[in-house]
Amino acid sequence: MLTYHNPMDLPPPSNLISQAIEVAPGARWLYISGQIAVRPDGTVVEGVEAQMEDIWKKILCILESAGMGYENLVKIGIFLTCEEDILTFREVRDRVLSGVKPASTLLIVKGLARPDMLVEIEAVAAAT
Repeated sequence: MLTYHNPMDLPPPSNLISQAIEVAPGARWLYISGQIAVRPDGTVVEGVEAQMEDIWKKILCILESAGMGYENLVKIGIFLTCEEDILTFREVRDRVLSGVKPASTLLIVKGLARPDMLVEIEAVAAAT
């Protein structure tokens, strides 16, 4: 259902992502809004690694509500407020996704909705 495209004419991705993913016709698409590490009481999870882990759990919860899992991820967009957190993000992502390689865009941004939010992740998934 998903075909990964990493042409040999392009430099290989520097980490566990794909250059492009083709989705078979007739697939169901799921667009996941940017997720943040906010608890039900409105407080923000402390620490960038803890925020990332909380966000990935939320994304999995949304995927499962649609009958999908991480393996259905087609594209992720990551927004970090600190360039020094890129390595931590990659480590957490690689551990959580266990070899799933969605297309990916990572941006360093000046800030998110609240100053204590350090990361936001949005995603697109597809399934038959």
